[in-house]
Amino acid sequence: MSVASPSPTLSGLDRHAGVIARTGLRLDVPLPADLAVSFEFFPPKTEKMEQTLWQAVHKLAPLRPEFVSVTYGAGGTTRERTHATVCRLQKETGIPAAAHLTCVGATREEIDAIARTYWDSGIRHIVALRGDPPTGVGTAYEPHPGGYAYAADLVEGLKRVADFEISVAAYPESHPQAASAAHDLDNLKRKIDAGATRAITQFFFDVGAYMGFVERAAAAGITVPIVPGILPITNFTRAIEFAGSCGAAIPPWMADLFSGLDDDPDTRQLVAATVAVEQCRLLHAEGIGNFHFYTLNRAELTVGICHMLGVRPKREAAEALPAAAS
Repeated sequence: MSVASPSPTLSGLDRHAGVIARTGLRLDVPLPADLAVSFEFFPPKTEKMEQTLWQAVHKLAPLRPEFVSVTYGAGGTTRERTHATVCRLQKETGIPAAAHLTCVGATREEIDAIARTYWDSGIRHIVALRGDPPTGVGTAYEPHPGGYAYAADLVEGLKRVADFEISVAAYPESHPQAASAAHDLDNLKRKIDAGATRAITQFFFDVGAYMGFVERAAAAGITVPIVPGILPITNFTRAIEFAGSCGAAIPPWMADLFSGLDDDPDTRQLVAATVAVEQCRLLHAEGIGNFHFYTLNRAELTVGICHMLGVRPKREAAEALPAAAS
């Protein structure tokens, strides 16, 4: 179980207390109407999953996110489905859609061709990632022969193909395969220097860890937005598995909040929404105004969280959307 141990540095709870004391953060004080959100989806594998995805899109699109993104399976296994989902999202909702693209399982020429296809289809935003090894998360990564070796190389190559807007990944608690936190930050700097205009973080639950990372990034000369990735927890056991694979810590206080709720989904949803809203409000008190939600193709929690943050449907947007379809 990936539960964080106490640290001599400023803990998440200590930072929470400091923010509340400094800002007077209270639940009855509304947030400014300047929050921006974005949503991540994954391409569906079955007809039932397709229905679930488009039901989620129909509920979330009226919130008018800055963009939506669609993930890319390990080794390019979802290449066609990612392309189809990205293009349909942008066409049917009018919301800018971003396609995830990785270095794994393809040559440079193949990746360049995929990028050109996106550009020709009207997709102007790519989330450029190294990608997980085809042999599985946690195994040694080996660049594909003739391919882009790492994300910084991919960013540089994409900018040669077309003038894409490019987002990259950032890791507040360091990539699990990074030699050190400093090495990981150097890698982020290389991706930004190669042409990326935004970093989106791996999900995290410790606000102090994220803010410390942002401060270190600024000191390293990184000036692009570092958007926090927010994971609404639909299943705590699954969240622990996700955290273990990507190096995100589960604070002890969070494990305590979800304790005993494995068979109580209704209460678990309430706790999950409360945790995510508090996390976002604390981040906003620290000056953060953009949030990227990992939806897992489910809308209910994200809609509720956005509502409590003051991000509400725009009537004209809701009326313009087609009915949810499979």
